[in-house]
Amino acid sequence: TVLLTASAAGGGLTLGVLLGAGAVLGVADVLASTAASALVPAAVPAERREGANAWMVGAETVGQEFAGPFVGGLLLAAGTGFALGATSVAYALAALSLFLLVGRFRAPAPAPDAVAVPVNARIAEGMRFLWRDRVLRTLSLIVAVLAAVWGAWLALMPLYAQRDMALGPREYGIVLSALGVGGLVGAAVVTRVNRLLGARWAMFADLVGTALMVALPALTTDIRAVAAGAFLGGMGGTLWTVNARTLTQRVVPDEMLGRYSAAARLFSFGAMPLGAALVGLLAEWGGTRLAFGVFAVAVAVTPVPFLRHVTPSALRAFRAR
Repeated sequence: TVLLTASAAGGGLTLGVLLGAGAVLGVADVLASTAASALVPAAVPAERREGANAWMVGAETVGQEFAGPFVGGLLLAAGTGFALGATSVAYALAALSLFLLVGRFRAPAPAPDAVAVPVNARIAEGMRFLWRDRVLRTLSLIVAVLAAVWGAWLALMPLYAQRDMALGPREYGIVLSALGVGGLVGAAVVTRVNRLLGARWAMFADLVGTALMVALPALTTDIRAVAAGAFLGGMGGTLWTVNARTLTQRVVPDEMLGRYSAAARLFSFGAMPLGAALVGLLAEWGGTRLAFGVFAVAVAVTPVPFLRHVTPSALRAFRAR
């Protein structure tokens, strides 16, 4: 961001610089998110991790869906250089805030005579750990489907809202806000939902919410229905994320958690662009409603493996580890 600020101030901000900076920030985001997820078990007692994960997901929702776009728009109105400079300051403050963490947050050190393991081998080890466990494997494959659906929805909704729903900027903003509000509500109620229904059914609710998020645009252009589907999708996504993080933090060893998180993110972040690309082809071939309908059918298949493999006994075994 410092390079972007300097380039903007000097009038040398080009597309190549923007693409390069975007790639660097993308890599940094993956590293930071993976480290943050692996840090929670070392910093938070087991009985409080669900609440900690809910706070983290809620903060991510506020930053990404509300504060980020709103503040970014205001800063950009003041000038590109000013906006990028403010972003650099925000990153610096975030880095300094890490010093407020007190303690030693590291996995157990390897034995002195242990052979050094290359990075590629560590990544492969995390993938093998994920794939050997039936529940973790099932959750990761379902996440790949859900992430592809989210990528498809985010890619197609702007066109669908403008061309099929005839929405203006304000109405389209309502639909996107419904997505963010749903995520925020999910973070606020996840603990109560878990107490009422259990983690398994709370996660199952995401399958229903995500299915409705793409099924309703396939069935109607009514903004109320589409916004309601977005709300349910956002809420379900938070219920899933909080519970999935809490479960994996309980069952995955501390020394493996970073590698496991990186492997799991390959399923989610890798599927999103594939979903966006596929929905574009489907919309071009059969129309936007057909494209949404195909992804709704894809989500409708996920309850079968979920209910078959993510059983109450399997979750009890997770908690007993």
